[in-house]
Amino acid sequence: MKRIQLFFIGAIVALIAAGQMSCSSRVAARTEQAETIRQQIESRHYTIDVDRMLPMQGASKHLTTNYSLMIKGDTVISYLPYFGRAYSVPYGGGKGLNFKACLSDYSLTFDVKGVARISFRTRSEDDVYLYDTEVYNNGAATIRITPGNRQGITFYGRLKEEAKPSE
Repeated sequence: MKRIQLFFIGAIVALIAAGQMSCSSRVAARTEQAETIRQQIESRHYTIDVDRMLPMQGASKHLTTNYSLMIKGDTVISYLPYFGRAYSVPYGGGKGLNFKACLSDYSLTFDVKGVARISFRTRSEDDVYLYDTEVYNNGAATIRITPGNRQGITFYGRLKEEAKPSE
């Protein structure tokens, strides 16, 4: 009977040790991912792939086309759909949220949990926009856009992992 008890105690200790090693490796992987995301955001060269949108009026919509928001230094490339009320638009409807423009008032801060909060203004041929973006440690992102002549809209997606340069 003592042998069986010792066997079970040994097995439990082995499982606990294996679980702790597994947990510590997961924590290390999450920390490494968070650091990679932070470096990517700080470099101001990143892409957020968008898969869902939430207009001010109406239900959330899943997107099947590859939409994205790209930041390349002082330039924003916005390729996003727009649904909502427009107060004033150019003849023919304009280009909406599809444009390439310069950034102004770019601001980047990290909160205590490591969430990146990015804010900037930009101007297209059609309108002036305020972008407020949050990128979480796991790569999930929320983009809130406030146009000057349309209702605001929110997008959800993920930070695209950039290919690491070969050494």
